[in-house]
Amino acid sequence: MSNTPDPTGSRFPTIRQTQASAVLGWVQAGWNDYRQSGFASLFYGVCFAFGGWLLQAVFAHAFALFAGLTTGFLLFGPFLTFGLYDLSRRIEIGEPPRLAPTLVAWRSNLANIGVFAALLAVVLLIWARASIIVFALFFAGGLPSFADVVRTVLTFEQLDFAFAYFAVGGFFACFVFAISVIALPMMLDRKTDAVTAALASLFACARNPGPMLLWATCIAILAAIGFTTLFLGLIVTMPLVGHASWHVYREVVADEEKNEQIDPR
Repeated sequence: MSNTPDPTGSRFPTIRQTQASAVLGWVQAGWNDYRQSGFASLFYGVCFAFGGWLLQAVFAHAFALFAGLTTGFLLFGPFLTFGLYDLSRRIEIGEPPRLAPTLVAWRSNLANIGVFAALLAVVLLIWARASIIVFALFFAGGLPSFADVVRTVLTFEQLDFAFAYFAVGGFFACFVFAISVIALPMMLDRKTDAVTAALASLFACARNPGPMLLWATCIAILAAIGFTTLFLGLIVTMPLVGHASWHVYREVVADEEKNEQIDPR
């Protein structure tokens, strides 16, 4: 892609309203892209799985830190799936979905994508620290092992811990989702700056609360499948999320080049 700024990227985009039924279409379109891109999508999926295995190996002795970084790994997911957005973009415009160009797709808008990646990294680090604090508050005598946490959950000994952990984690997840659901695909497609992209993403969520809530639920379910299969499921689920996210962007953001007239209500 050219490094020449896109004139549409300097304007705030027109956000369309959509229906909850569109979510199924996003998933289907994402699956079609996954099948068409073949090895390239599989490569990104394996990277997600390998990242999970690496975190597990390094932090197996400290489950609290492992849990925080693993879920934080998903908070950083919008940036990690950037290459998948480019694969879907290439399929849409009729270009071959080759892996190599997608590995450096971020260079077309490097400064702004770097700013956004830094923001996600800060959120990840804050969440990792918050995760440890929650564990420390509910488990006296040091951070618990994986077995301790499983026993606590299965015996319902500390329901307040589960509530606190998921409440704090949910807050961070909602924040990241709200600012990133269409931000990075838009930065790739329109060379938009980080602030405009994040604000457009927030506005997309505000204008489409039902569909976005359903889409966020789908992401959570697909991520859970990946975790409960010892990260093997991430090979399929995370590329699917990445490809589908491109179609979320294309559905929600009006195509200015086609002069689409959108009801401002």
